[in-house]
Amino acid sequence: MIWGSTKIKKLESIEFIAENELMPFYPKIDEFLNQINQIILDKNQQTKLALCGLLAGGHVLFEDLPGLGKTTLASSLSHLTGLDFQRIQFTNDMLASDVIGINMFNQKEHQFEFKHGPIFTQILLADEINRCSPKTQSALLEAMEEGFVTVDGTRYELPKPFWVVATQNPLFQSGTYALPESQLDRFLMRLSLGYPSRSAEKILLQQSSRHTLIQSLSAVFSQMEILKLQERVKHISVNDVALDYILDLTEETRKERHGLSTRGVLALKQAAQAHALVEKRNYVIADDIQAVFVAVTAHRLGLGETEACNLMQRVSVRG
Repeated sequence: MIWGSTKIKKLESIEFIAENELMPFYPKIDEFLNQINQIILDKNQQTKLALCGLLAGGHVLFEDLPGLGKTTLASSLSHLTGLDFQRIQFTNDMLASDVIGINMFNQKEHQFEFKHGPIFTQILLADEINRCSPKTQSALLEAMEEGFVTVDGTRYELPKPFWVVATQNPLFQSGTYALPESQLDRFLMRLSLGYPSRSAEKILLQQSSRHTLIQSLSAVFSQMEILKLQERVKHISVNDVALDYILDLTEETRKERHGLSTRGVLALKQAAQAHALVEKRNYVIADDIQAVFVAVTAHRLGLGETEACNLMQRVSVRG
């Protein structure tokens, strides 16, 4: 009995220490969301999920028509996180070397030198990614999965954190290529900003340009703080009730269709942990899983948001 009591007290102590480690970040999370929601108006849920993606270390895909604020959001995120930012405008004639870099011969040194491509950054905006060919799209696969790129047999490590915010246009637009399933699976979430509300659009018309407002933003986090938060997300507690709920949802996706892969299941857990942290908790509840479910699973299952939401509502929480 004494050993058991000691063990329980030790576990409670670990949780208390973890909560204390997170508490200094909570005001910064509030400030981050407050500032970004002054730039991206009336899209509080999307900005929160974008932050969850960053803290979970998972890449985010935005699917929208051009001109709805995707680039503005990515640029705002880079300013508020204090991370380096690069933007690649994908076109149908772009080559893989335009993304990752190329070995060039240095005549002075009489040897080849690797010239880094724009992928060597911390936040990469891959703008209109589905306008380039599948071969060029595949140049991102290794980078997104492992944080490395390989050129002529040599591996180069990317900066940390490395986060891809990609945008794609609807496939009904001309000059687009559907992203292969293997690449879609590399994105933790798929989000859509959509059109702003009438009131938000009126404010946009009255205010200065978004570019001017973005330049006025100051960093809320540092690089080391982002890395520390990404590490803490991995240790957010997920109890048996939450795990069973994730598995029940997974089983529902696999009925009469190609369902969620094991990678997708892990992504759902990871995103829920990040959401719990943003909600100032060191443990996951069903609300966290529900908040991220559609964004994490719809693109993996080939479903629309409404279909994925209906699927989720068919599964109840145990206990």
